Amino acid sequence: MTRLIVRSCGPMTSLQDAGRVGWRRFGVSSSGAMDRLALAHANVLVGNGPGAAGIEMTLMGGLYEAADEMVRLAVAGAPAAVSAAGRPVAPGTSVTLKPGETLSVGPAQAGVFMYLAVAGGLAVPPELDSLSLHPRAGIGGLHGRPLRAGDELPLRDIAPAGPELALDPVLLDPDAPIRVVLGPQADYFGEEAVAAFLDTSYVVSPEADRMGYRLAGPPIAHLHGFNIVSDGIVAGSVQVPGSGVPIVMMVDHQTTGGYPKIATVITPDLRILAQRRPGAPVRFRAIPIEEAQELARAYADCIANLSRAAKPIRGVVPDVEALLGLNLAGHASNALAPEP
Repeated sequence: MTRLIVRSCGPMTSLQDAGRVGWRRFGVSSSGAMDRLALAHANVLVGNGPGAAGIEMTLMGGLYEAADEMVRLAVAGAPAAVSAAGRPVAPGTSVTLKPGETLSVGPAQAGVFMYLAVAGGLAVPPELDSLSLHPRAGIGGLHGRPLRAGDELPLRDIAPAGPELALDPVLLDPDAPIRVVLGPQADYFGEEAVAAFLDTSYVVSPEADRMGYRLAGPPIAHLHGFNIVSDGIVAGSVQVPGSGVPIVMMVDHQTTGGYPKIATVITPDLRILAQRRPGAPVRFRAIPIEEAQELARAYADCIANLSRAAKPIRGVVPDVEALLGLNLAGHASNALAPEP
């Protein structure tokens, strides 16, 4: 069986796919990639379906070795220096390793999450229909935990076929506002409080993880207290607890909660917020629910049709040292000399 060996990785490196669907009513959140568009980009570059499981790296990269057979891989998401067998890999391209060669992913140069996809996918048994790790529940991932050095990931025996692929990298806009739909408990806040929520420039606090991003900024005043009868929570729900400072629920969120929710981040913008580091600014902009629904449909279509945008790489550009070693001019001649 083909394997990918983890030689080194950061402490929050895990297996994630498009998420665990259909289990929220049993108290199990979806989990999945924090940036599902970036995961889809990496998967498409190696010929997988956009929601296939890959390796999610948080801030730190890692070193991965191909064992037994040739393996095609791709990295997408937060920009980072990537090299294969010591050779730089251009952003937004796939690369094939021979047995014993390694892929090195450096730390994120901006943003937070990077994704490594492997052609054919991972041959790891799913739990509740998904490979996504939910660390608090101890389900999914590899043996219910994050990856660590020495782990061996079994791969599906699919030999790389065809040329390498290229795709425009996912760009991160650090200044883009995060669009929200107000509610479902916006009436628990006065008009002035809602206006303050939309006018304030918050900052991602150090208390930010896959469960929720706690923001730092002026508190929001509650109109009817900060307790409600617990009801359902989705990824993107903006809770306002007793402190008055918003918390945006992320993919590992609890499924119910008793704090009022002033707004909900729209699906396409959840990945934008996820890629903001602690200390990064966050501003919200309210849009109508009809616009949010249209944007969600366009986002889903974008991911579903991403493979059409991938282009084959017909040739390989040599690196600088190799280029300097080539005789690009051929035989030199004196243009002023008379013809023989």
